[in-house]
Amino acid sequence: MTTASSTPDVSSQLVAELPYLRRYARALTGQQDTGDRYALAALEVIVADPNLLKNAPSVKVGLFHTFHGLWSSSGAPVEGDLAGEVTPGDPREARAHERLSRLTANSREALLLHSVEGFGYDAIGAIMDVSTDEAEGLVSRAMEEMGDLVTGDILIIEDEGIIAMDLKSIVTGMGHNVTDTARTRDDAIAKGKARVPDLILADIQLADKSSGIDAVNTLLAELGDRPVIFITAFPERLLTGERPEPAFLITKPYSEQQVRAAVSQAMFFASTEKMDVAI
Repeated sequence: MTTASSTPDVSSQLVAELPYLRRYARALTGQQDTGDRYALAALEVIVADPNLLKNAPSVKVGLFHTFHGLWSSSGAPVEGDLAGEVTPGDPREARAHERLSRLTANSREALLLHSVEGFGYDAIGAIMDVSTDEAEGLVSRAMEEMGDLVTGDILIIEDEGIIAMDLKSIVTGMGHNVTDTARTRDDAIAKGKARVPDLILADIQLADKSSGIDAVNTLLAELGDRPVIFITAFPERLLTGERPEPAFLITKPYSEQQVRAAVSQAMFFASTEKMDVAI
């Protein structure tokens, strides 16, 4: 087996994998700034001691394993814990802690690693320092537990009819209610204002070449913060590190498990940051 230490260009591999670690970290914390600080800290630890990657089966697994060491040692805080972004007594923080306390330890992390980041159970075990069987059990347990915690109203912004129908089938199967589906920016804004959703599922490029991100920004400005999941065939447009990015992002073609995991995660946190992304 080729180890990370024998790979000639580890730095390039780390750079290539960092956007996905940042996506994962943001999904865990529900906050872009908090997640990014954890991802940066993991990278700094590896730069200071490259030998941490020596026995990893891949650079990516080694990077995520280093992140998990930091995450676990800090007590796995939720939104606002690191930098006081949520003031003491804020109901958002209390709600997040209450929901998280009802999950089996480490199950949420395992679910995201498997369903959103695409790691197999053996890689999850290496990242989290558990056996392959334990990793599989954590993923299954998280799906069961999270599915029972939060349900709500969802607006789907998607211009492809078959995909919109598939997304609706997945989320209604989870117990959520779809308020409406929209194919364009203007349609999404009108429908979102008419029936206010708890969560928005949005593509970024819509039927009339309008922007799903613009639709989301307008809705958030008028309706207030709420969780948003972008589902797109163009993740590179949102994972640049050069502008605010979404906490929840999955790539087309997606799997049902990815959507279920992201929706469950997003419902844990009731805030999202305004996007400013040119399409």
